[in-house]
Amino acid sequence: MFKFVKGHMESIDGVMIYPLISLLIFFIFFVVLFLWVVTAKKKDIDEVSKLPLDNNPKNQEL
Repeated sequence: MFKFVKGHMESIDGVMIYPLISLLIFFIFFVVLFLWVVTAKKKDIDEVSKLPLDNNPKNQEL
């Protein structure tokens, strides 16, 4: 099965750009996420960390 997929993908022109694009998207996402975590204010982190446990009725949807 892998030989079939590999042979098929090799016949496509410019197929080598797709792994590079996906790696770039992956890397950029985690760099941005890391920067957000490093620069986030403690108040915002506390608010986000309490979301799963928040029992406030004004935040519940019907």
